[in-house]
Amino acid sequence: MADYEYRALHVPAGADREHTKDLLGIHAEYGDWELDQHRIWPDGRRQVTVRRRLRREPLPPLPT
Repeated sequence: MADYEYRALHVPAGADREHTKDLLGIHAEYGDWELDQHRIWPDGRRQVTVRRRLRREPLPPLPT
């Protein structure tokens, strides 16, 4: 079984779907992250959890 590291991303209520899609695309392309969970709260904010396999050599951190 593979071990994963997780990262929570918070998208504000005013952000649209395209913004969230672009944010996740950048994380996937440059950090090898993949979508784990996506929640949309009643007030419009989004909580996204991404994951990637643990590596021996860490990748550089992504801008937030």
